[in-house]
Amino acid sequence: MPKIPGVAHLRAVKALEKAGFRIARQGKHIVMTDGSRIVTIPRHDPVDAVTMGGIVHDAGLTPQQFRKLL
Repeated sequence: MPKIPGVAHLRAVKALEKAGFRIARQGKHIVMTDGSRIVTIPRHDPVDAVTMGGIVHDAGLTPQQFRKLL
């Protein structure tokens, strides 16, 4: 069982905003940055657990930290 659930892309964006990320640009994907890291979130619901796990890792968060932000 994955440590991170599949979530709607808008919930993921809001959680990452709480972690200090801001939207840099939007199109078929949402690109967010915190000034040093860049993460890309696909615009489909739900974003599957494996992809979400990679996004959380790239953002420098642990699965537990991300769950608290949701």
